[in-house]
Amino acid sequence: MQRICVYCGSQTGHHERYRQAAVALGQRLAERGHGLVYGGGSVGLMGIIADAVLQSGGEVDGVIPEALVGRELAHQQVTQLHVVPTMHDRKARMAELSDAFIAMPGGYGTLDELFEIITWAQLGIHQKPIGLLNVDGYFDALVALIDHAIGEGFVRPEHRHFWVIADAPDELLDALVQNERPSVWPWRRQGASDGR
Repeated sequence: MQRICVYCGSQTGHHERYRQAAVALGQRLAERGHGLVYGGGSVGLMGIIADAVLQSGGEVDGVIPEALVGRELAHQQVTQLHVVPTMHDRKARMAELSDAFIAMPGGYGTLDELFEIITWAQLGIHQKPIGLLNVDGYFDALVALIDHAIGEGFVRPEHRHFWVIADAPDELLDALVQNERPSVWPWRRQGASDGR
């Protein structure tokens, strides 16, 4: 995997641990030779992870819609900034540039991007690895919701394998690198809480 897309918040959240996780993931991406693809902003966790990759000697591709260049304060120091017409174009371009995907804590936009890329995997549009960096259990409630959807018959049990979840950057990156074919992924790492 050369470039990994990271979906994350344009806010930093209320706890320092989110910022620390973004720094740690950015550093590990660069140290392991992975370029970053992200939403192109200089604010929130987006800006923090981009800065961490750049400061660690890595490459960063930012993708941002024209309408958000001013609002999101587009990061001007990235290796390459792709300015696209719409949000739809942004998600498509990020997917095209990336070999794998990671979701960090974030809001509606992060969840939208995550669910779209999972849906594309379900539809066979791509077979790229997807992972969640579960900072202090941030995604536990989401895992419980998906388990509920499976239990209620709205998500097929076999579609659990489209993403993996881990608590630490290296653990997640190892899972993505070692399990590049979604068809062989575990739903979650061995020993992880099921979030129920």
